[in-house]
Amino acid sequence: MTATLPGADAARLVEVAEQVYVYEQPPGGWCMSNSGVIIGPQGALVVDTLATVGRAERLRDAVDRLRPGPARTLVNTHHHGDHTFGNQVFGPGTAILAHERTHTEMAATGLALTGLWPQVEWGDVCLSLPTLTFRDALTLRLGERRVELLPVGPAHTSGDVVVWLPDERVLFAGDVVFSGAAPFCLFGTVAGTLRAIERLRGLRPRTVVSGHGPVTGPEVLDDNARYLRWVQDLAAEGAARGLTPLETARSAHRAEFGHLLDAERIVGNLHVARAELPGPAGPGGPTRAAADTAAHGVDPVAVFGEMVTFNGGRLPTCLA
Repeated sequence: MTATLPGADAARLVEVAEQVYVYEQPPGGWCMSNSGVIIGPQGALVVDTLATVGRAERLRDAVDRLRPGPARTLVNTHHHGDHTFGNQVFGPGTAILAHERTHTEMAATGLALTGLWPQVEWGDVCLSLPTLTFRDALTLRLGERRVELLPVGPAHTSGDVVVWLPDERVLFAGDVVFSGAAPFCLFGTVAGTLRAIERLRGLRPRTVVSGHGPVTGPEVLDDNARYLRWVQDLAAEGAARGLTPLETARSAHRAEFGHLLDAERIVGNLHVARAELPGPAGPGGPTRAAADTAAHGVDPVAVFGEMVTFNGGRLPTCLA
């Protein structure tokens, strides 16, 4: 079942297994994230809660239509506001689950995302932090349905969690993978994301729900891995030529990945991949950073400015 929702800017519900839905927001670029809705006998489990109050309220209404009642559990796959700002609309008594590092990063980052795109109608956003955190894998039961919360970071961020339904073989991958848009590792690690993708491939999912973009099959894992390996090769070539990450991005031949939304992310990805190279990183990067952590020493604010420069001086397009 696929149903376009009224008043939701082309958002739609896609049923990917019995009583398992994706709240999909085309086209899936900056801040146009997806949510998951898993229906149980006592209520619903919601995976990520969108970027603005208005969008989150429409998500909540869609959940209420699927499964009336106050029993709601939220899972935040990582700390970014386009996946967590909507927590507040589900009420103060709602359980919010996340990795312990996600709680730390949410508290530290606050509402910073709203400052990047001040033209967006964010609404009266209030930060609603996770109420239950965990470090290792956690299994939930929704009636007879098993739902596994699997930490796979550092990857897109330091605290990434995926939601895995082993019986249905449905994977809610958060922003570890993107569908139809360029992957983004500025707040995480390119090498770690590749390792996380290998782990997800080992689950042998039938359906993959990316944090952004349309529902796909497992082929999206290969697509993301191929892009990230290309970025690693570019970073090494740019360093050997004495180019900065921005210069490397401008000189790159992107034909294979020209169809992906948000092409400017290549600059952020190159900064991280450059920092993960063994030995001196050359101009524009630190001397060395551990590839298995998100502590690569890259300044996200400065890099975002370079992404704007790469984009012809324009802010990246945000449709939230």
